Amino acid sequence: MTYYYVTTPIYYVNDAPHLGHAYTTVAADVLARWHRRRGEDVWFLTGTDEHGQKILRTAEANGVSPQEWADRLVEESWKPLWDHLAISNDDFIRTTERRHTDRVQEFVQDLHDKGEIYKGGYEGPYCVYCEEYKLPGELIEAEDGSGTPLCAIHRRPVELLKEENYFFRLSEYGDRLLAHYEAHPDFIQPASARNEVVNFVRQGLQDLSISRSTFDWGVKVPWDPSHVIYVWVDALLNYATAVGYNENPEKFEATFPADVHLVGKDILRFHAVIWPAMLMANGLPLPGRIVANGWLLVGGEKMSKSNLTGISPQTLTAHFGVDAYRWYFLRAIAFGQDGSFSWEDFTARYTSELANGYGNLASRVTAMTARYFDGALPAPGEETEAERSLKSALLTATSEADRRIGDQLDFQGGILAVLDFVKQVNGYLTDQEPWKVAKSDSPGARDRLATILYTAADSLRAIAILLEPVMPETSERLWESLGATSSLGPLRDQRIRNASAWGALPPGSPVTKGAVLFPRLEDRTDS
Repeated sequence: MTYYYVTTPIYYVNDAPHLGHAYTTVAADVLARWHRRRGEDVWFLTGTDEHGQKILRTAEANGVSPQEWADRLVEESWKPLWDHLAISNDDFIRTTERRHTDRVQEFVQDLHDKGEIYKGGYEGPYCVYCEEYKLPGELIEAEDGSGTPLCAIHRRPVELLKEENYFFRLSEYGDRLLAHYEAHPDFIQPASARNEVVNFVRQGLQDLSISRSTFDWGVKVPWDPSHVIYVWVDALLNYATAVGYNENPEKFEATFPADVHLVGKDILRFHAVIWPAMLMANGLPLPGRIVANGWLLVGGEKMSKSNLTGISPQTLTAHFGVDAYRWYFLRAIAFGQDGSFSWEDFTARYTSELANGYGNLASRVTAMTARYFDGALPAPGEETEAERSLKSALLTATSEADRRIGDQLDFQGGILAVLDFVKQVNGYLTDQEPWKVAKSDSPGARDRLATILYTAADSLRAIAILLEPVMPETSERLWESLGATSSLGPLRDQRIRNASAWGALPPGSPVTKGAVLFPRLEDRTDS
């Protein structure tokens, strides 16, 4: 068995998760679910990064130990939110777990034994929020005229640090990294992110400080316990330790390296430069792709707690529902680009595409089947060009969605391909006017009505399969209302390739008009 291995970043537990964290995690979940629907064995990893100075200071400010703080945040904020958002991760790694910390020490010891690590001194500006030394070009000046240097990402003052640390010989891997980027042009995505990394590496790499000695909240350097391992070296190794590095060779062989690392663009360099260099140094294979999503912006600012623009996902799910939340950000923003969030845009898209489009289609088809055929899906009669056209449209939508989501990670393009088919089915009903056909006394009218409603219902069957990775709970409800569970089996067992298998829904299936899939926002009971 070989796994399709998908990861999110592991997230700092200095605070509760906001929309930016959930954006990356939902995207990874959709990708993992899509590949499961392809029939692949998938391993989906997420987790939390619990070491470092930022966590230590946050815990101290709250009057608890770092471990107590991490335990509280993970159990009360992070894991509950992923459950709430229907995240289907196979594992949740915490960097304070022994399965991780022991393996990190072994990995770093191996590098040291190979001569890849040496002791030296360093002085420079350090951003605690990035957990990174900053170059002069990565700083901005405070707007108050004080000249205080700030981290350009977090807009917080940097600290001048001077330490004797251990260093990884990162500078020796620039040419090998550039050669890999050229040989594997899809290694870093999107293209703008790739260009940024390539230009950065071409400027020359400095050796990387991989330890800290001014605080002790971290994994001890095995040969010198007065130092702790740099938090990013510790964190990046989660992708290996979680799947059995130096512990479960069979699982590690079947899973590692990741097929796709999904990351925010602000941590791209760590994943596209430091991580592959570490793997090269230890003789391990490199991941397939590192895909950087853009920032979610509110009022032109990156969404974050430090910028006071962090928004709780539950604020939106309480009003729009979980599935609409999962759908919105991937549909509204091209993955890899920055995108602005607004309540008004969410409301407009929800109303037009979900409530009036997809939801209304499901309501019309199930209601008319109940009214005209007592809730039993009728057998279709003779096809016309209208049905043949819809069949062709479904083939196109299935192929396009599979290519865009499964291969290209173009979530927006894949979702729009399915929504375009929804529009075509709605248009088909409008053109065929089954409500008028039902009143006709002409010969063949009953057969024609059966064909129209069967065609629309079988289209909904396909839509439920294609949108399950994005909106799992809604798709499940639609699947049940079509009577598909009893005739075709659970939705989770359906395959993307079978979505376009026209005529799969057996005549006679019990079609029921359940609750509205996407209620009008003013009617929602959970708002």
